[in-house]
Amino acid sequence: MLAIMADPVAEEQASQVSELCCECGQFHLLLDNHLYNFQDEVDDELICHICLQPLLQPMDTPCGHTYCFKCLENFMQEYNFCPMDRKKLSFQQCHKSSLLVRNLLDKLIVFCPFKAECQQTMQRCELEAHLQNRCPGFKKYKSELQRKKNPISKGKEDPPTKVETNTPKDPEVPSGGSSLVAESSAAAVVSLGTAEPGLVNPAFEETEEDLPQRTSLVAETTTIEIHREDPEEELGMRIVGGKDTPLGNIVVQEVLRDSVIAADGRIAPGDHILEVNGVNISSVTHCQAVSFLRHPGPVLHLMVLQEKGFSNKTAQQDSTSATNREVIHVTLIKRDRSEPLGIKLIRKTDEAGIFILDLLEGGLAAKNGKLSRNDRVLSINGQDLRQGTPEAAAQIIQTTESRVNFVVLRQPGVQLSDPVEDGSTSNSSSSSSSNGGSPVHHRRRLDQNHYRRKSNYQKDLPQGYVSHEKTVAIKKEPKESLGITIGGGRDNKNKLPIYVTSVQPIGCLFRDGRIKRGDVLLSINGIDLTHLNYYEAVSALKSNAASHSVILKALEIISLNSTEPSLDIKEQGFSWSPLWITWLGLPSYLHCCQDIVLSKGNLESWGFSIVGGFEESKGNQPFFIKTIVPGTPAFRDRKLKCGDEIVAVNGVPAIGMSNSELIPMLKEQRNKVTLTVVSWPGSLV
Repeated sequence: MLAIMADPVAEEQASQVSELCCECGQFHLLLDNHLYNFQDEVDDELICHICLQPLLQPMDTPCGHTYCFKCLENFMQEYNFCPMDRKKLSFQQCHKSSLLVRNLLDKLIVFCPFKAECQQTMQRCELEAHLQNRCPGFKKYKSELQRKKNPISKGKEDPPTKVETNTPKDPEVPSGGSSLVAESSAAAVVSLGTAEPGLVNPAFEETEEDLPQRTSLVAETTTIEIHREDPEEELGMRIVGGKDTPLGNIVVQEVLRDSVIAADGRIAPGDHILEVNGVNISSVTHCQAVSFLRHPGPVLHLMVLQEKGFSNKTAQQDSTSATNREVIHVTLIKRDRSEPLGIKLIRKTDEAGIFILDLLEGGLAAKNGKLSRNDRVLSINGQDLRQGTPEAAAQIIQTTESRVNFVVLRQPGVQLSDPVEDGSTSNSSSSSSSNGGSPVHHRRRLDQNHYRRKSNYQKDLPQGYVSHEKTVAIKKEPKESLGITIGGGRDNKNKLPIYVTSVQPIGCLFRDGRIKRGDVLLSINGIDLTHLNYYEAVSALKSNAASHSVILKALEIISLNSTEPSLDIKEQGFSWSPLWITWLGLPSYLHCCQDIVLSKGNLESWGFSIVGGFEESKGNQPFFIKTIVPGTPAFRDRKLKCGDEIVAVNGVPAIGMSNSELIPMLKEQRNKVTLTVVSWPGSLV
């Protein structure tokens, strides 16, 4: 298992010399939009519906919508449609908004961010000149920063140190943040001291005195009670792991939208399920865990281990008062997708997550009356937002057709500070707002780059699996159907091969008896099916089924270690799909790989842990992602999932490596790493 940490001394020094943006006077990521505190409510027509803030460098789409230049550019790197009406769109088709619109935006009145020293207001376009020439607060800040850059030690002045990055903090520069990723279970911890290129730092040698300064990954055990109106209804989550896999524990890979689990909102991807109705499942096989979780009943009691991200003093103080808080579930129903909820969301500088700043009078949320000022948003429609941003919340709300399910944490009696006095808030939108810099969405790859697993990436089947290729030749009547249903296809999210979901008793394959549910179809009458999408495969099967003879090639995956009874609960017909553990026995030549590029700052951790690799007693095992830490690059990227197999790192195959060999390879990657992974869908429960 892998955990990577930053150098706390280097982090503290870097934070001490970080600079405010000279244009807006606030901290934000270098490539993110400037941040402003607006005096008045801004008309919805001037709001970007991606970041839900007043437009910056507005860009018009051919379909008549307007977004911030950077928001649209980042969005178009991942999608090819308009965020509002989902019409097909490319960035090249968009153009600058009219001079009239840009002038209206520039004339919006903003507060000076240095409220303590300067109470002036001005047009947005005048703020930069005000900061540079007239603001006493910004002048004081620059003087203090210059003194920090040029400390005097033992009567001598050290050479100045410069960091040319912006990080989201208050005008008062705090000390460095958290620096250690620690696994909740046993983990190999790797030190990683990385200096900013060009940054003059003293060498850092780890001593016992340094260790108490570090903060670690907080994990909490929670008991959750799930209620189902229909005792047979599936929970709506996918799981991976089990004692018969390198992952060991049972881990939530995905929560399906509009499911029982999503509506409850407390379980998130990456949670470890420890108990089901009082039964310990932390050391059971994958099939046994699936059986426990699929057991019908009106009430389900789950004990889960949840990673909370990096701890800090504020978080530790918050945990002591957690007993005074309550979790509240609220459902708002929109008449159509474009209807605003009338909620302003912000991010605090001293606490992770999203908070409700205000509810607009007459808005949907205000009329509902169940949400309150200062509620912390834990999830929306089952999407975990405990470490999220207002931008991420806005995107979920905007893309929801009708029902918006909120799960919020409320601490009675606590009110949010006045946004005018806090540089971390904004009063800029009729539906949501934020002054925090969004996660580095601009670092996402444009192309998902799915491709067949290369020959030098291929591996032998894991221990306990065999695959049996079979050729089935059948004579049939031309009008007689094959009598099978299929799933998968290379257009599937996980790029699965075509597999049989059912063999119907009316067709010739049922009569023959050799093709079974779960078999992977390789070809029909010499036509390769392994590279086709679902609809192409259906067409190929139908057209070839019209002949007098059919030759099918199929692959049967057999798990030698599985002694579990067949798991047929709610798996009949079209809804059936193989368990996650079955896909681990699929031969490498049928795998589809994906390159995931992660980028991070010098003082960040990658934010994931790994298990697996070569062991003398077990031989070669695949490497799997076990944990993704909230608030880290791997978490923000959202493409890496628990249960993904690591095939290669920067093009170097991981096959045959031990854990101690792969860890240094990941440790050496300072700011960018390319992970080649294979992702299988978790078992649905």
